Amino acid sequence: MKARVHVMLKNGVLDPQGEAVRHALGAMGFDKVTGVRQGKVIDLELADGATEADVTEMCEKLLANTVIERYEIELV
Repeated sequence: MKARVHVMLKNGVLDPQGEAVRHALGAMGFDKVTGVRQGKVIDLELADGATEADVTEMCEKLLANTVIERYEIELV
């Protein structure tokens, strides 16, 4: 089984990397971009018997900083 975890900053948390990307895009002539939020995607290859609950526990304990980040799990 495979799982894909999308980790993003929660709404209301400042995203300096996203703002830097937005600014750089504007400087390159891409002036129609009004906002950028940057995150990460983590692909996991899981052994037989692993569950979505196992992936949730991984996210809560390591993969996401749940104080400032949210995550979504996609089983693929």
